[in-house]
Amino acid sequence: MSTTNTNQTTQSHSVEALFQPFTLGNLSLMNRVVMAPMTRAFSPGGVPGQDVVDYYRRRAENGVGLIITEGTLINHPAATDNPNIPNFHGEDALAGWKRVVTAVHEAGGRIVPQLWHVGMTRPNGSLPHPEAPSIGPSGRDLAGEQVNEPMTQADIDQVVEAFAQAAADAKRIGFDGIELHGAHGYLIDQFLWEKTNQRTDKYGGSMLARTRFAVEIIEACRRAVGPDFPIIIRLSQWKSAEYTAKLAATPELLGQLLAPLVEAGVDIFHCSTRRFWEPEFEGSDLNFAGWVKQLTGKPTITVGSVGLDDEFLGSFRGKSAGTSDINELLVRLEQNEFDLVAIGRALLVDPAWADKVRGGRFDELLPFTVDALQRLS
Repeated sequence: MSTTNTNQTTQSHSVEALFQPFTLGNLSLMNRVVMAPMTRAFSPGGVPGQDVVDYYRRRAENGVGLIITEGTLINHPAATDNPNIPNFHGEDALAGWKRVVTAVHEAGGRIVPQLWHVGMTRPNGSLPHPEAPSIGPSGRDLAGEQVNEPMTQADIDQVVEAFAQAAADAKRIGFDGIELHGAHGYLIDQFLWEKTNQRTDKYGGSMLARTRFAVEIIEACRRAVGPDFPIIIRLSQWKSAEYTAKLAATPELLGQLLAPLVEAGVDIFHCSTRRFWEPEFEGSDLNFAGWVKQLTGKPTITVGSVGLDDEFLGSFRGKSAGTSDINELLVRLEQNEFDLVAIGRALLVDPAWADKVRGGRFDELLPFTVDALQRLS
């Protein structure tokens, strides 16, 4: 990937592909720019306030087509280890999210909540519910160590229902769809990943069996929202504790994982990678989103260091991530390798990223620095 090492960037390829409208059923977007979900933890007591409303409105006002919110918590006591992560349940939190939706819609944008349960990445005893044990398919953490007992059928049923209720609430308060977080080693992903799912019942064993928990959640959400409300699922091969992990080592295995999710009702796949330009499998230049689109025929969102000249964790080591050209991204988008492009850190630090790129104002793009995580701007 061609990059620059300064705050300025060169751009020789037309950005037109990035600003074409996109329509899927009832979801109509003014362009292909998606705000990636980024954990912010600025909602004291789980309730998003006016600063959160303003944060999302600024991105919509500046030309982002689709906003995917930060992870929001389903109604389960062990869904998070941070009391400042926003809830997606309870009257006060849902009222806060309704204000976010109204602000984004008034600015011309579209928005979906990312529904979240972190599973065994949560240490036992964490706030806001230290009394609640952390849960996972086999009670194993991401290192594969046994920490708690495996989830019971009652545990599974409770979580499935909580996701479905959140989906119903999202539709009721005016969101444009939902995203299920099935990536990065969180709860849904822990069922998909063989290292954390050692069950021998109907939820474990084969690739098909390991998809069952995700399938039950998708089906329950689909029943809750009806046939025309978009359901997105975010998937990743990598985990937050193991960047080389693979859910599927071959395209064939990936197809086995994806097919049940499509049948259950997924409309769009959000394909998380650390670097969007890296091929997913040997023998092809297709990235993860490209393979998922080819295997399913469904629209895909690509993500991973878009607009940055630094790899995924460089900025967290105190190194700033400058801006990079997006020529390769645009070429792949024009070739229909994927359909939508999620921007994370570049959009977090620069709410006007989309408008600047559309207007060719590349020298005005702001570089990402880690202190941007400490504020809502």
